[in-house]
Amino acid sequence: MVGLGAIAGIAMVELGMVLTPGPNMIYLVSRSIAQGRRAGLVSLAGVGLGFLVYLFAVSAGIATVFALVPEVYLVIKLVGAGYLLWLAWKAVRPGGRSALAPQELAPDGTRKLFLMGFLTCLLNPKVAILYISLLPQFVDPALGHVGWQGVALGLTQIAVGVAGNAFFIVTAGSVAGFFGRHPLWQRLHRYVMGTALAGFAVKIATERTGAAVALR
Repeated sequence: MVGLGAIAGIAMVELGMVLTPGPNMIYLVSRSIAQGRRAGLVSLAGVGLGFLVYLFAVSAGIATVFALVPEVYLVIKLVGAGYLLWLAWKAVRPGGRSALAPQELAPDGTRKLFLMGFLTCLLNPKVAILYISLLPQFVDPALGHVGWQGVALGLTQIAVGVAGNAFFIVTAGSVAGFFGRHPLWQRLHRYVMGTALAGFAVKIATERTGAAVALR
């Protein structure tokens, strides 16, 4: 059984990632602004399928990795923390283009929208590193089967990720207009998210979790 602290932790990490511009968010928001909410939601269904592919592929191997090469936990811990720091820097660095800036895009059909959402998710380094480097850090072997813990944590991530991206899809036009009129709020959003991600990175790098203790 997975702990409530782990559930809350992965939910907060995913929320920080959802609020930080990345390939999924940029594609979904730009498609929603250019083609409407329905196009964004169809694309989001493809992204959700991509999440599920990562979830079951990685969860199936968590127990094997921990059993055969426990030292790999130390590596993925540092990689995951480093990646969060990189995302934090991307959020606060000067310049760059807002993910909510309107773009001119040719309309796509339903099948292509779904497929592009799916492929965008599969090729998204944020998602790959989340499942490979971050999710296993919230698994505690002392609480039972690590594979099922991984599934529970992954479903939590998917729920937060889909809900967060759906919010951006529904509000894309309004938020884009608001940020366009109020650049100060856009900068504030970037700094808040960057600070939150940096905090998660430090916590992950320095905290001795149940998995870490199990490696001794």
